[in-house]
Amino acid sequence: MASEKESANYVANFFKEHKIGQTLKQSNFFKQKGFPCKDLLQFLVTLIFMGKNLWRYLNTDANNAPFQKDAVYRFLNNCYYNWRKFLLLLSSQIIQNHIVPLTDEKRVNVFIIDDSLFSRSRSKAVELLARVYDHVEHKYVRGFRMLTLGWSDGNTFLPLAFSLLSSEKESNRLQGMNAMDKRTNGYKRRKEAIHKSTEVLLELLKQAKAYMVPASYLLFDSWFSFPVVIRKVLEQQLHTICMLKSMPTVKYEYQGQNLTLNKLYAAVKKKRGRAKVLASIIVEIGQMSSGEPVQAKIVFVRDRRAKKKWLALLTTDTELPDEEVIRIYGKRWNIEVFFKMSKSYLGLSKEFQGRSYDSMVAHVTIVFIRYIMLALESRNGEDPRTIGNLFYICCDELQDISLVEALQRIFFLMEQFLQEQLQLAEAEIRKLIDFLISNLPSFFKERLAVSFCES
Repeated sequence: MASEKESANYVANFFKEHKIGQTLKQSNFFKQKGFPCKDLLQFLVTLIFMGKNLWRYLNTDANNAPFQKDAVYRFLNNCYYNWRKFLLLLSSQIIQNHIVPLTDEKRVNVFIIDDSLFSRSRSKAVELLARVYDHVEHKYVRGFRMLTLGWSDGNTFLPLAFSLLSSEKESNRLQGMNAMDKRTNGYKRRKEAIHKSTEVLLELLKQAKAYMVPASYLLFDSWFSFPVVIRKVLEQQLHTICMLKSMPTVKYEYQGQNLTLNKLYAAVKKKRGRAKVLASIIVEIGQMSSGEPVQAKIVFVRDRRAKKKWLALLTTDTELPDEEVIRIYGKRWNIEVFFKMSKSYLGLSKEFQGRSYDSMVAHVTIVFIRYIMLALESRNGEDPRTIGNLFYICCDELQDISLVEALQRIFFLMEQFLQEQLQLAEAEIRKLIDFLISNLPSFFKERLAVSFCES
């Protein structure tokens, strides 16, 4: 692990380069007393890279800590700060200014949405704490569902927005909401936490699109693949690619019949042999609010994990080739890597143990900032064009040198021809070459003059 000084310098440079102070001001961050919000946030982001825990650092290293614990807790528990807007501003600026300019216009950029368990298994008095289902352990645990919207170009994944969902059912909520001003950002996030995940999904998507984040498709797994959700996403002028699961209540219209996914698979003609794509068909999944029917393509794919099994992918872009549907959906795996990285290495749900909902939102955002820094550093290490203007300067210089060398070779060949074939005097040959060079553009005259002098 890098030294504390190196870690602090790296975070400080990141904050300076991306103008975090201005972004905080735009997101309603203000100093209550004592220390600027930028300094407090920079300190909290740096902690994990120094291998230190907040509580232990503030209590055991109180003399060395730049802030007292009251200043940090006031910052984390403030309900007026708009963490959602801050994260959207930061991610969208990095995407538009640092990543999109480095990628080809033909590359497919996507939104990805998924949820993951935000565990608080040992907590009892945490605000809006709920019993949520853990799909890995297949049991109910205490915590929240962290619904996350991210962006990817297939190489780099960046989180855009999230919501810590409690439970829509009051009976599953172990703690209620604290009394507070209903005009604050904290109250809006709390009200959002007790809505359906599909409603929050659409709201997160709407907010991300408002920040002009470029994406052609929304990717999600079978937990959200309901026709009503797919239609509402399409109403936001965005195509969907998602995994399907067979549910008895969800049917698709095909050749005048409403069929479940299993019956639909049985009805279509499959390809012979060991083809990866077994079949693809066009179905209808209901109507838009305007009354226009919505068509979608379902691609049936062979499941490599089990023989005689299949998977189904749906897209509202019916012109997209089958292989392209599969390739683009493969980008959804980036969000799973993001969840693993955040929980295993960046301290998600473990570093801060605050009881207020605001402190948990602040904590998740801080973890996401760390991931954004690492993702950007990884991109800089893998893509040589990210060294900025120096890359283009080098490219231009190489092109100029190659052209000058070609002209220089032409003049040398001409000099050799005049001397051997026409047997002209050296003075006459030099006079002729000087005349040709003098009529060239000034850029070439300067370069050729230097080249001849060096030779």
